[in-house]
Amino acid sequence: MNTEFFNALDLLEKEKGIPKEYMIEKVEAALVSAVKKELNLNNNGNVKVVLDPEKKDMKVFALKDIVENVEDESSQISLENAKKINKRYVVGGVAEIKLDPKNFRRLSATTAKQVIIQGIREAERDIRTREYENRRDEIVSATVVRIDPQTGDAVIETENGKAVLSKNEQIPGEILRENQRIKVYLIEVKREMFGPSVTFSRTHAGMIKRLFELEVPEIQDGTVVIMNVSREAGSRSKLAVMSRDENVDPIGACIGNRGMRIANIVDELCGEKIDIVKYSEKPEEYVKAALSPAEVRQVVMTDERSCRVLVDNDQLSLAIGKEGQNARLAARLTGIKIDIKTEL
Repeated sequence: MNTEFFNALDLLEKEKGIPKEYMIEKVEAALVSAVKKELNLNNNGNVKVVLDPEKKDMKVFALKDIVENVEDESSQISLENAKKINKRYVVGGVAEIKLDPKNFRRLSATTAKQVIIQGIREAERDIRTREYENRRDEIVSATVVRIDPQTGDAVIETENGKAVLSKNEQIPGEILRENQRIKVYLIEVKREMFGPSVTFSRTHAGMIKRLFELEVPEIQDGTVVIMNVSREAGSRSKLAVMSRDENVDPIGACIGNRGMRIANIVDELCGEKIDIVKYSEKPEEYVKAALSPAEVRQVVMTDERSCRVLVDNDQLSLAIGKEGQNARLAARLTGIKIDIKTEL
């Protein structure tokens, strides 16, 4: 074990963030196995390897139980012979018999190299996993690398590596192209043997929230708060917002001057319609706002989580929406079951 080896560990710690102690522990464990194999020790034989970063050297010891009568020379040593090594040894103890490390230099160099390469891979996988975990429930910028012609899954590349955006997590109707820049929402990270397993989505309701946070300064500074989101990806979403400043209109802040802010988000979502409504702690007002663009005449709460809504005949289809979508999204947004009538 030479100076270059320990210098390499210092460099790894500095550049890759791999603790030197961690790598020394890994190398020592690997060298124990390698030395035992080299010495052709049976399962009872034991070896100890000590790497000293201060002296930049390696010590190898055969470990043997001290006994009165030796029955297995690979794992035992007599008290008489043990005392020749150290007079303090007694029966029942373990003798450390120093071996000449010169005999293992080529072996140790090869083993150490293999362990260091493996350690670097493990550390890089761990770093990638931690970086992804820190971005969970956040928007990540990505580039489309390839589209699988059979499944429609897209291979995307982020700053932390490549991942798969499955067809199920793509916005219905959107057509992704190679080299296209897109935003994706990181919903799950799993630690696996060969690196992190990452799940990205463009259909998750959380993506709507994060896009508005990126686009609207008043949301970033906490003046405007997103209270809830309901979404049917590729078709329509509803966003409930409130303002902590009576002088700031939360809906106007989200729409932006000439609709620029919301237009940027709609473009990213392939033309998905977004209704922005004002949140209210009064359930009647909240439900009435959530059913926009329909005009509601009256909301009557039948219990804490249910209500009846009165609309004019010409507003009924608008309130319900195509295939019930508007009413369905409003119910999800408010958490209230909505029954729409033209007569109460």
